[in-house]
Amino acid sequence: MGGATRSWRWLVARVMRVLLHWSRLCCWSRRGQLARKLRPLWRYWLLVLKSLYYNSLCDSDTVLDAVFEPIYWLVDNLTRWFGVAFVCLVVALTSSVVIIVYMCVLPLIVETYSPLRVLTHIIYGHWNLVMVTFHYYKATHTSPGNPPQERRDVPSVTMCKKCIAPKPARTHHCSVCNRCILKMDHHCPWLNNCVGHFNHRYFFCFCVYMTLGCVYCSISSFDMFVDAYNAIESTYQTPAPDYTFTERLSHKSIVYLWVLTSSVAVALGGLTLWHFILIMRGETSVERHINRKESKRLAQLGKVFRNPYHFGRVNNLKILFGVEKRSHWVTRVLLPSSHPPHGDGITWDAPPHRTDPMAI
Repeated sequence: MGGATRSWRWLVARVMRVLLHWSRLCCWSRRGQLARKLRPLWRYWLLVLKSLYYNSLCDSDTVLDAVFEPIYWLVDNLTRWFGVAFVCLVVALTSSVVIIVYMCVLPLIVETYSPLRVLTHIIYGHWNLVMVTFHYYKATHTSPGNPPQERRDVPSVTMCKKCIAPKPARTHHCSVCNRCILKMDHHCPWLNNCVGHFNHRYFFCFCVYMTLGCVYCSISSFDMFVDAYNAIESTYQTPAPDYTFTERLSHKSIVYLWVLTSSVAVALGGLTLWHFILIMRGETSVERHINRKESKRLAQLGKVFRNPYHFGRVNNLKILFGVEKRSHWVTRVLLPSSHPPHGDGITWDAPPHRTDPMAI
């Protein structure tokens, strides 16, 4: 009986060992099959990863661009869709200022100042309003200019990787508009449009006249702002002054007017000054960054970079405004004018006194 029990136990143990050995063999074979399946997939993704930067034409910037491409796509689409809201906001804020000036400021000016000063305020204010409205409308509705796609004889300096088309000098691709822009400066969300060759003057004039208008409103309404602010502060006293609803609304409107125009004058004034400096140098916002890098590169080679589109400060202003004679400073700068810019935005003339415009 004891021998039979031992033989039975020995048989069960033997079977368990065989099953355990067999299961180990199956696991190793499955692991080998899985490894053989994953190895080509791993090699493929490794090749894809290396193709991003194992290239003589690519570097770490290309890898970063590829990583942040979803973020760029999100920003570009938000800018495109919110451009309409920004334009509506500009129109609404400007309209509110005009309404407050007509309803609150102008009546006080008529009652306080002499007829000559009143006439001066009316003439200058309406001229400034016309110039702001005209240039903003033209800046938003004028196409900045695009390279012709049907022509094959367009002089170009490179190929656009997005449009797969020749790209002339000073032309850059706008990711928001998804097209190449002639003499591109930047994409302005407040215009919902790119600033390029054919609307650069409208954009700059709008910035200038809007800044002048805000400064004018801020200075002319400063005394009214102080009185309105003191009136609002006096309402917290005991007993509070007995102001009517119209008077309280007028006080708050004048404070709103002064704060808004002063803030815009500071912010937009700085932007206008920056663009004025760029125009004096014969550069756009995009070219400013490119020229700085090129200047550093040529400095290491012992050379000096020369901007090929710099014709002198005054001449650069004349080219932008389209001034060809003295009377044009009045008819084309101080009055609304729809004259086209100088050149076609495809070919550019170099300064006549330079043989090598890039470096000396």
